Amino acid sequence: MERSARRETILWIVDHAVSTENPGVVKAEASSVLYADSPAAALELLAKNPVEAIIVRLPFSGSDPEDLIRSLRASAPVVLLIAFEPEGTSCDADELIRAGATQCILHDMPAEELNRFVAFAIRCRRETTAAVSKENDASWRGNLVGSSNAMRQVCEIIRLVSPRRSTVLITGETGCGKEVAARAIHAASGRSGSRMVAVNCAALPDHLLEAELFGHTKGAFTGAVNARVGLFEEAHRSTIFLDEIGEMPMQLQAKLLRVLQEREIQRIGSSEPVPVDVRVVAASNANLLQAVAERRFREDLYYRLNVVALRMPALRERAADIPELVQHFLAKFAVQEGVPPKQVSNDAIQMLMQYSWPGNVRQLEHALESAVALSGTRMLLLPGDFELPLSVQSQAMAPLATLDVPESGIDFEELIMGIERRLLELALAKAGGNKARAADMLRMKRTTLISKFKALEVCA
Repeated sequence: MERSARRETILWIVDHAVSTENPGVVKAEASSVLYADSPAAALELLAKNPVEAIIVRLPFSGSDPEDLIRSLRASAPVVLLIAFEPEGTSCDADELIRAGATQCILHDMPAEELNRFVAFAIRCRRETTAAVSKENDASWRGNLVGSSNAMRQVCEIIRLVSPRRSTVLITGETGCGKEVAARAIHAASGRSGSRMVAVNCAALPDHLLEAELFGHTKGAFTGAVNARVGLFEEAHRSTIFLDEIGEMPMQLQAKLLRVLQEREIQRIGSSEPVPVDVRVVAASNANLLQAVAERRFREDLYYRLNVVALRMPALRERAADIPELVQHFLAKFAVQEGVPPKQVSNDAIQMLMQYSWPGNVRQLEHALESAVALSGTRMLLLPGDFELPLSVQSQAMAPLATLDVPESGIDFEELIMGIERRLLELALAKAGGNKARAADMLRMKRTTLISKFKALEVCA
């Protein structure tokens, strides 16, 4: 059943003035076979029909074999292209391969054998493509650890947007993995063959940041003894990651806006525009809309950057991912140190999952690194190995510390219902109305959440 669901369309090109053979040799292995008896007819069919393989019977009267292969390859850049020339030589095969043929058959063969050969070639190409696709997927997905609903949504957005040129704005709290997401976008894109250029806009003084981004000519300012290429030019045909974009000075925001609009930069001290092919990914842990309202960030730049919005969830919103993150970091430390990975006890895992993690994934990584280092040769990490400051625990639990039972008594059921109702409302608000995300934040099933909504009369 699976095989019939994936039967392919094949284009067979044969010049009946040269060959009178029955061209239907591949019908048994394909859902449909298209026939063309001239280069013009073949190109017309390719323009209208997706095909998985092209078989061209050579020679072709009135056409140079290499020119014919080149024209077919130009119309179908990634399709399996087989040149079938029973009277050809190895030199002919070399020329045809250089022209764009995937494979050459230089000896005659019965229809059934040719049929099997084509089917095998298609199957091998399909498996190779699938393997490469899986490898590419693994390369960008590897550091995005977690299988919670929140992380699945992040990965789906990255998968959809990466092949495109669209500018992406990544938001989220400090330490939640914004740069990891940016590198995943780059790794999953067609620009992954070049190095991603990353710059922290808050780490450099204003005058140095401008020179770093756009470059300068010799003598453009005091100390510019040589011309310098900027980071935008270094990122030509690649990706530039602008971290902490909300800290960029206003005068530089105007220049960045021009880059996004015109796709060209201008070095300091020069009036010549330099075209650049750059994919821009920006990130901020600040509320840029608030910065716009306070006139600290240009509104037009905000909308130019926010073409695709990607919000990285805080770790407390995806506590279910903590066991996977723990294993990931322990394996990472083990590789760095060249030692076997340590393990974490179930009690310690439960403690880590109940903590609020104001520093997010970065804080978890550092806590694990400290625990590994201070536990010595012991291979099992216990709750006592993790020093988590009580002063930064979740504010949501703080009111519980002030609860008391008055002398006059208290309506226990009403109090508990009020607490539950308030927590459900807060979770739903933080999740932007997404019930599945709210359920993840409260570590309960979505169906349980909905039943509680009904029982407590929470407006959802």
